[in-house]
Amino acid sequence: MSTAVKPKHIGRNISRIRELKGMKQEALAMAIGVTQQTVSNIEASENVDDEKLNQIAKALDVSVEAIKNFSEEAVFNIIGNTFQDQSAVYNCNCTFNPLDKVVELYERLVQAEKDKVEYLEKLLDKK
Repeated sequence: MSTAVKPKHIGRNISRIRELKGMKQEALAMAIGVTQQTVSNIEASENVDDEKLNQIAKALDVSVEAIKNFSEEAVFNIIGNTFQDQSAVYNCNCTFNPLDKVVELYERLVQAEKDKVEYLEKLLDKK
């Protein structure tokens, strides 16, 4: 029986965190300035370079360590320990306003679109 630790699959961790945050690949792609297909390839990769990982962590609003150390078992444990029984109502006392996060994401997406338009205008001016 082997006691070797299975290496973390960083791409899968990115995918799960993105899904838990309710973000589509397209939104993550826009936030980090790549295509949806590139995000798909990143999520299929076992390892991700540090620069790209930093961009993704910023876009997902988590730390790089959170991505590297993400564990579904830990998430299930938190959920399991939060509910006392099935009739309990989960009371989430968020330390942030979820609408602020939506607005923040929207502003980042708008800024990405503005940057894209500016870049395309520069290309057109060169012609």
